[in-house]
Amino acid sequence: MPTSRSRRWLALGALAVAMLTIGLDTTVLTVAVPTLAVDLDASNAQLQWFASAYTLVLAAVLLPAGSLGDRFGRKRFLLAALLLFGAASVFCAYAGSAGTLIAARAALGLGAAIMMPLSMAVVPVLFPDSRERGRALTIWVTSTAVGLPLGPIVGGWLLEHFWWGSIFLINVPLVVVGVVAVALFVPESRGSGTRPIDVLGILLSSAGLLGLTYGFIRIGADGWSSVADWALIAAGVAVLALFVVRQRRAAYPLIDLDLFRSRGFTLGSALATVINFAMFGLLFLVPQFLQAVGGASSLSTGVRLLPMIGGLLVGTRLGGRLARAFGPGTLIGAGFVLLTIALGLGATTTIDTGYGWTATWIALLGAGMGLAMPATMGVAMDALAVERAGSGSAVIQALRQAGGTIGVAVLGTVVSAGYQSGLGDAAVRPVSDSVAAGVAVARARGDGTLLDTVRAAFVDGMNQTLWVCVAMCALAAVVAFALLPRRLAVPAETGPRPAPVAESAHAG
Repeated sequence: MPTSRSRRWLALGALAVAMLTIGLDTTVLTVAVPTLAVDLDASNAQLQWFASAYTLVLAAVLLPAGSLGDRFGRKRFLLAALLLFGAASVFCAYAGSAGTLIAARAALGLGAAIMMPLSMAVVPVLFPDSRERGRALTIWVTSTAVGLPLGPIVGGWLLEHFWWGSIFLINVPLVVVGVVAVALFVPESRGSGTRPIDVLGILLSSAGLLGLTYGFIRIGADGWSSVADWALIAAGVAVLALFVVRQRRAAYPLIDLDLFRSRGFTLGSALATVINFAMFGLLFLVPQFLQAVGGASSLSTGVRLLPMIGGLLVGTRLGGRLARAFGPGTLIGAGFVLLTIALGLGATTTIDTGYGWTATWIALLGAGMGLAMPATMGVAMDALAVERAGSGSAVIQALRQAGGTIGVAVLGTVVSAGYQSGLGDAAVRPVSDSVAAGVAVARARGDGTLLDTVRAAFVDGMNQTLWVCVAMCALAAVVAFALLPRRLAVPAETGPRPAPVAESAHAG
């Protein structure tokens, strides 16, 4: 353990930098797609794989990464992942072809898959006191969430001043800071005892998550009527079912299914997944609205997302203070109520709505996320013994990642159906492909009527999608108020808690 309080917080700062890097990299690519299409002569399929390669590797490796960190040491795996992430960023920046960039993005996904659960897993090692742990998780979650809307801002600015590879090189100095700080301040820790590696469990979990995630990625592109995509999802679910059977029978399972007997872990993980569903849906919809309907550039679109970051920071700050007076059920429920209100306001958007209204509701949405997200993660993490923190954190992150991917697919399909329905007689290709394509066609023809129709159709589809999010968040609020504790729990440090097993404990 660190020898002083300052060393613990410096270590947390290193983890926050690492997670900020992952958040940035998740969304920074969105503004560079048109440039990459020209400079790398990339096809539409290759453009999709720039994002999908990262997502698929991330989903496939999350569960085994957490378990292997528990087995062999979380610090050493975290350092290796940071170094891999930095090297892959350089690889991306200087990729000379679309195929090379896809391979480099897959390597980035591998590094991120190890960083995410293990950076979260060392938080209870660093902060065994439950109150400090709550504040630490707030910082960890905020750094992750802030990086997502910052991606388009940073990417847009870099593309205006440098070449496209700079959007990946921005990761390198952050990785260097993270490596140095983790090496100096984060203690080595691992699970107790020597557990054999569940190789079959690793293969089943990776294959199942890969099939499920890729199936929903394809549905987001092909629509809900694709039989092949549904077959892929069904295969992924079937393999995951086999994985669960394997985990119940294995002497040394990859994950401890008994975790789901804990109401805190199950509900905390599920509610965190709902937040990710809504957040990724927002980041999918609002930039399209600002650009296609509002006429904003890529950089100014990112800047217009800043109110969400402001709301997020206010929400996390307020949540940290309220957590001392109210239980997690009240705090999480209030956060979801705020999310419900914000999304409901967003669902009243019209083609003539000004940016002030959009800024208001996305700021409220950020505040709701700030209240609810750290608390949901805290409820789930409090149910984990330190020795299984890696595999438990990996389960939480896998669920969140699946929630984000499924969220984009589901909400993308809803907005696409609403958009095409609103087009009426204008629902012909390429206008019907996307709002961006429709706006481009209308402007090329100089057809103001078509332009208004395209924009109004997209707004209608967006509003329908936001109402879906409203229903989900309202249900989540009811669940939080009804099933989560409304009073502060007894601090974990007052009762027995498994101590972290440091590297030195295994030296002899």
